[in-house]
Amino acid sequence: MIYKTHYCIRQKTPMVHHRVMLRCFVSRSLLTNPVAGQTRNMSGGSLAGSQSSLAGKVAVVTASTDGIGLAAAQALGQRGAHVVVSSRRQSNVDKAVALLQSEKIQVTGTICNVGKSEDRERLVNMTVEHCGGIDILVSNAAVNPFFGNIMDSTAAVWDKILDVNVKAAFLMTQLVVPHMEKRGGGSVVFVSSVAGYQPMQALGPYSVSKTALLGLTRALAPELAQSHIRVNCVAPGVIKTRFSQALWQDEDVVDEFKKQLSIKRLPSTSFLGVGEPEEIGGVIAFLCSKDASYITGETITVTGGMSCRL
Repeated sequence: MIYKTHYCIRQKTPMVHHRVMLRCFVSRSLLTNPVAGQTRNMSGGSLAGSQSSLAGKVAVVTASTDGIGLAAAQALGQRGAHVVVSSRRQSNVDKAVALLQSEKIQVTGTICNVGKSEDRERLVNMTVEHCGGIDILVSNAAVNPFFGNIMDSTAAVWDKILDVNVKAAFLMTQLVVPHMEKRGGGSVVFVSSVAGYQPMQALGPYSVSKTALLGLTRALAPELAQSHIRVNCVAPGVIKTRFSQALWQDEDVVDEFKKQLSIKRLPSTSFLGVGEPEEIGGVIAFLCSKDASYITGETITVTGGMSCRL
């Protein structure tokens, strides 16, 4: 039984133990970094009813057994794509594959640590062998092994964060591009963060890595356009995932963020008013569809109206 699972190495950070510190940092960041911005926001509504079709397309989504990665796989699969999901743990892959199959989505899963070159190559080779090619790459893998003042971060912290969050995103793109060219084109979507626009002092190195993805998007887009490959980016705000649970589980921290939002939600519609993974998945699917055929080199912020600028 072939389960193609691939992991975007989204390691969980021990941030839950530092909520008081985090509250202080978030409050300070929002007060000292006024945002008057030119924001590109998509509607928070579901795109499940979109008439665009991804039938016959093959989509590789990294770190896709939970959170935003899984939501992206669901959104792409609901539009007809064969999705390839992955994680570092076989149990996570098995669970995600079973869920997607229950939703009548074509899916393959495999173990993959995107921080390892041999895993990246195996993921791409396996996808081509079993699915015939690659049309879409959603680079969602990320880690954050550090929490605190940026001046206390070490070389090892920077190496790990940049290796996974930035370098692996580029190297995955480099691997899939030749296969997209054989199919006549394709679409690459990087998952950044609102922290890429408005860094949080407690998450300095992580924020910098997410800013780098905005630049990588702009750098790759004109070059890959020659091969009919579009490159775009999504920058989510505070989304209810396990990766960000130290934020949305702290009501005081969420209250600080909500002050910056245009969309005010009731707890009955969204936990504490934060975004849901499906709302990011729908935007990613849109960027991979024909509806976005004239969009490349762009970052769409999905933040509930929080203004963003660099």
